[in-house]
Amino acid sequence: MIIDSHQHFWRFQPLRDAWITEEMGVLRRDYMPADLAPVLESNLVGATVAVQADQSEDETHFLLDLAARHPFIAGVVGWVDLRAPNLPERLQYFSRFEKLRGFRHIVQAEDDCFLLRQDFQRGVALLPTFGFTYDILIYARQLPAAVEFAEQFPGQPFVLDHIAKPNLAAREIREWGRHMRALASNPNVMCKLSGMITEADWRHWQAEDFAPYLEIACDAFGPRRLMFGSDWPVCLLAGSYEQVKGLVSDFLRAWPATDREAVFGGNAARFYGLKVQHGLTAQR
Repeated sequence: MIIDSHQHFWRFQPLRDAWITEEMGVLRRDYMPADLAPVLESNLVGATVAVQADQSEDETHFLLDLAARHPFIAGVVGWVDLRAPNLPERLQYFSRFEKLRGFRHIVQAEDDCFLLRQDFQRGVALLPTFGFTYDILIYARQLPAAVEFAEQFPGQPFVLDHIAKPNLAAREIREWGRHMRALASNPNVMCKLSGMITEADWRHWQAEDFAPYLEIACDAFGPRRLMFGSDWPVCLLAGSYEQVKGLVSDFLRAWPATDREAVFGGNAARFYGLKVQHGLTAQR
């Protein structure tokens, strides 16, 4: 089964979703499971992980409600205030929801050393007790802090979203690559091959623009610590679901079938502990 490890849903609210600016017109509407289901079917994707886009517990409940009603949503990455004094009680509460697999904070919107804050790290230290994963959402400039952060939690399952959002449009790669390899030296960290086309020139990107970045990410993390993610519907700013999936599948074309299957599903199922219904779709 192909599993999309990273996609979003929302009912668009201009005040809450201020990050969706006027130039992102295609995103300024609701995106719900009924919109995604036919896209998944046409791309032979059988399951997804729905990831938070708003920092509220309401968002977590919104995604869990959708997951309860739509079997193709195999897992949810929600949000909880990891700095809250009552965090143990909130994690105990959320541990009741089988499809809630982990949490994420929008660290890309914080200062570059946010991951190293003591109050935040106290919260992250509680996640293994409840079996929750953590998605690292950062820009490339925040990679040094992410490396130090990951080294302090060797027992916590981490996954890096969107290959740390390098500045693809400016072709910045040297420092990004060095820090990616340092982060990958921590065996508990995985990486999503996602969110790339929106970091490039939205209208003029070419497939070959991504090859140097994919080469580094794939070499650093290897076939058992990489996951395909579409970042739908955000990807629609720069291309289609088919194009995003094609970028990764074309790059991995020469890999052994078992490695490609791991990247396109097996690794996500293992990392998030997903209970997927095999047979919903077929791997190409």
